[in-house]
Amino acid sequence: MRYAGRVPGPPLDRFIDDIYCLSGVPRHRRVLVPPMPSAHLFINLGAPVQLTVPDPAVPSATLVDGWFMGLRTERFLLEYPARVRLVGVHFKPWGLSAFTDIPALELRDRYVPVDAVWQRALERIRGRLGEFGAAADALDLVEQELRSRLVDTRSDTLDLVARVGTRLERSYGSVSVAALADAAGVSGNHLTAQFKSHVGVTPKRVARIYRFARLILSVDARGPVDWTEFAHSAGYFDQAHASKEFKDFTGHTPTDYLALRRRFPAQDRFPPDAGPMPVE
Repeated sequence: MRYAGRVPGPPLDRFIDDIYCLSGVPRHRRVLVPPMPSAHLFINLGAPVQLTVPDPAVPSATLVDGWFMGLRTERFLLEYPARVRLVGVHFKPWGLSAFTDIPALELRDRYVPVDAVWQRALERIRGRLGEFGAAADALDLVEQELRSRLVDTRSDTLDLVARVGTRLERSYGSVSVAALADAAGVSGNHLTAQFKSHVGVTPKRVARIYRFARLILSVDARGPVDWTEFAHSAGYFDQAHASKEFKDFTGHTPTDYLALRRRFPAQDRFPPDAGPMPVE
């Protein structure tokens, strides 16, 4: 499977990590995706994608055409079709609030059709994307769409969350909520309320996800891993704390994860392999 992606220019880069295209035959049809610090837009130009969550009481979803997905707080299983043709956007945790007026709490751990967010837009976008053969042209089109959707008069509270969220991002979640609130000149309760409004979760939860992302994205499975040292460098209190977090987020122990990655190494410079992991 081929990947092409880029970071958009200002001001979109305050709200978006990257815009990307995936095409071709996937290396792994089924991948486990742990909670990561992103919300998503998927525009599917190929066959349907299946999404399953760990709760057996929740039926699998068949995702077609296009959908938004809010910040995930639990892992999920994604099953690609035999051939993939998909354009996507990784929003920062607060990013969707700059492009839609749907409350973030309504999007957390959920997926909704594109037309439920951008009314009557999907057919037009998919039609134009189908005209392009080159990934760069598709990325240009999606970036233009995002620029046209960016809210011109963003609220002061979204700007607050973006500033504080950027600090969490750069520190990998290592700054306490009290310190963040003090630096922003607001109370902890006010900051928490605004994060729930624009992200869908508390700043403490966002910090936890950023810290885990640093942990999993930094592990080099090709050599020995000192988990105690690794846990401290990623901001965990101790190895037991990191191991519990790893199990909660991935369903694997760190040892099992290393064994899996050694059997199925992540591709260098291929972001879709960085967080998600193959399901045997």
